[in-house]
Amino acid sequence: MEPVTTVVDKLKGLAKSTEDLAQRLLDRRRNANHRSPIEILKRLQREAFSDIMKLRDRQEKVEKLLTFYKSSKGSPFQEASTHVKGKVDIQGAFFIADNVDEHKHNAIQKSGLRTGIDAKLIFETAVGEKDALVAEFVASEKGRGDVLGGPLSLAKIFYAANVSDWFSAVAVPMGALCRDVSVSASSHQERAITEYSEFGPPLLSQHNGSGIGVMVKKSNMVASLAQFVNPCGVSRSLSTFGEVVWELSRNTKLSVLGVHSVSRSTSQNPSLGALTFPISVFQRDRFSEEDSPTSGERRESDGSIAVMMNREFDENSRIGGWIETKNSNPRNVQWAVTMRDTPEDELGWGLTLGGSGQCLQNLQHFQIESFFNFNVGKNFKLQPAFMYVNDGGTQFPALMLRSSWSL
Repeated sequence: MEPVTTVVDKLKGLAKSTEDLAQRLLDRRRNANHRSPIEILKRLQREAFSDIMKLRDRQEKVEKLLTFYKSSKGSPFQEASTHVKGKVDIQGAFFIADNVDEHKHNAIQKSGLRTGIDAKLIFETAVGEKDALVAEFVASEKGRGDVLGGPLSLAKIFYAANVSDWFSAVAVPMGALCRDVSVSASSHQERAITEYSEFGPPLLSQHNGSGIGVMVKKSNMVASLAQFVNPCGVSRSLSTFGEVVWELSRNTKLSVLGVHSVSRSTSQNPSLGALTFPISVFQRDRFSEEDSPTSGERRESDGSIAVMMNREFDENSRIGGWIETKNSNPRNVQWAVTMRDTPEDELGWGLTLGGSGQCLQNLQHFQIESFFNFNVGKNFKLQPAFMYVNDGGTQFPALMLRSSWSL
């Protein structure tokens, strides 16, 4: 019996060792499966999917919050976009003359030539869907005698409100010009070499301080009316501007415009600052006392009336003319005719004839100017020009060069 028992015990030991070996092999295989790259990638994928779902929920909450703020009524500047425009003009002139006496100096002043450096920076902000707010900074003005100019300073604040298709309003608290409220001229159009080569009479470039105007459009007619106030030093002026424009055809416009100014100067009232006006409440007879000859106050009234016609052949070709007369001397007229063709990719040119005098038959001042336009890239422009001036018995030619850089 002992041999049989020994064999059975050996068989049981062999079976147990075999079972232990199989169990160890299974455990190793199971642990190897848990540590394999495939299992690791699956686990990372599950975690990443969970994080993505959490981020999506947060994004939906943010989008709902933004939708609520956009739909609610708030400031009109919430979605405002600001566009910045800059421009630098440099212009010089060479007068072909032996010497510059008083007569030639007066002739140069009458020619309306602009020389020097003019730097301008314009910020235009869209307010709502149709309105616009413009702030203009200027470093110098042409023809002021300052070659290098001065520091950049705020020169104009302009607000345009398009109420409807037929009615709009303009407010210019600072640096107002008649051009700002004119229908036939844009306040941002390119400045010409002289005042005569502008597409508009000189009255459009008058500085009038602060102003407000309205424009009404009906069919082929547009009317504009504006009021300006200019408290400058010891002189205060009140100006009224009006314009009526007829659209004769699709590209031809006829305009009748005028301005009437009443200025009051006194040596007793100093300037109180911009947009500051004195109001008398206790003195009922104040104006009657100031109107007396002993008050030292002077009142002057003046104005101008002009007629202009422009025709546009395309975006770059244009012809126009204007004639202006002053109320103080109706027989003295100033006029100009300008033709211009300035394509962007080709050589451009321009020609202007202008003058002033007692009616058109007796001209005291006459000048001819022409220029060529070279566009170097999209932002740089070069204009060589020639001008001939005949002012009474004084006559001389002049060569001019203008360069313009914009951004």
